[in-house]
Amino acid sequence: MGEGVDPTNMCQSLVQKVAQSKQLMAVAEPDILVLFENWLDELEEEVVHYLKNHPEAESVDIASSLGLSRSGTEFLLAKLEKEGK
Repeated sequence: MGEGVDPTNMCQSLVQKVAQSKQLMAVAEPDILVLFENWLDELEEEVVHYLKNHPEAESVDIASSLGLSRSGTEFLLAKLEKEGK
């Protein structure tokens, strides 16, 4: 079984696909980007909730508990820290 969902790779893939295809950009810009942002917000909320209940948790603990990859979890943690959340 893999490490779980990796938002970093998902984001990079999305950016590459949008950059490669004007047609995709025209069709997907509002809908897919909004869905992706909503999904990322939900992941962030799950991480914040987990940390409230487990303040000493490390990224590997969070990743394992939430079904995320370690690198994806570290991406989310850095993003949350940068945003002051």
